[in-house]
Amino acid sequence: MDVIADEIATVRSFNRFYTGVIGVLGEGLLKTPYSLTEARVIFELAQRDTTEVLELRRGLDLDPGYLSRMLARFESDGIVARERSAADARRQVVRLTPHGREVFAMLDDRSVGEIRAMLERLPGEDRRRLVAAMKTVRSVLGEEARSREAKSSPVTLRPLRPGDLGWVVQRNGALYAEEVGWDRTYEALVAKIVAGYGEAHDPACENAWIAEVDGEPVGSVFCMKKDETVAQLRLLHVEPHARGLGIGAALVRECLSFAEKAGYAEIMLWTTALQRPAHRIYRATGFELELEEEPVERFGDVIHGQYWRKKFQTS
Repeated sequence: MDVIADEIATVRSFNRFYTGVIGVLGEGLLKTPYSLTEARVIFELAQRDTTEVLELRRGLDLDPGYLSRMLARFESDGIVARERSAADARRQVVRLTPHGREVFAMLDDRSVGEIRAMLERLPGEDRRRLVAAMKTVRSVLGEEARSREAKSSPVTLRPLRPGDLGWVVQRNGALYAEEVGWDRTYEALVAKIVAGYGEAHDPACENAWIAEVDGEPVGSVFCMKKDETVAQLRLLHVEPHARGLGIGAALVRECLSFAEKAGYAEIMLWTTALQRPAHRIYRATGFELELEEEPVERFGDVIHGQYWRKKFQTS
């Protein structure tokens, strides 16, 4: 079986599995008389006072005849009321009745309860893995919508938590392999840097941060001791889907602020000529290109190394 066929089989298997998990293979959703599609319509109608039928059909991608029959049944059950639009008599609008709002509340409560029960059965780390995986699925399949959401979501910087060091190594290795073709020797270098920080860093003069958007890690940076007077900015990275949100600049500024307060006279970094977006951040935050190395073979590529430096003002 080739890779594509295997991937298709994996997605189909997951769909069948998760459909079973959320309980929609039975006669009704959440032990109610309503199917999954009917519940989706009720949930959608509950988001506003009135909804145009055409907008509802397009938003949920439903067959016109199927939706019309569903709304007729809802109307006979006292769940919805339909009428002509005041703005355009050619259009029909639909709204939930008070009884319909009660049905929505019942569906919503049962949905929350079943999901809570599912999550409470899982250890804390497994819950975090599950939620992160679901965010990844949504991110990959809805990149444009997710990008709009990310731009309106606050970016937070936090200190390291257990598991973050491994994440930094994995993401650096994967991103640089995918984006510039570096081999595993780069990931090995990152692992050595991270291991050294984890084993012997001094909290008074070294620190690291993870950037998050909606609880998802999207970037990192380390401030490490080069010598008694010089700090080193290391392992700055931002996830591709979160670029353009100012995360890289925020991480660099946090690193600079810490280094200056820790008493360093200056801070330096090593990068390559490939990292042009990062160069713009470094220049904007006061770094100057100090030295450009001769090209050397490294990480399975020809590397043009660069040293950048920023001096802090001394009183």
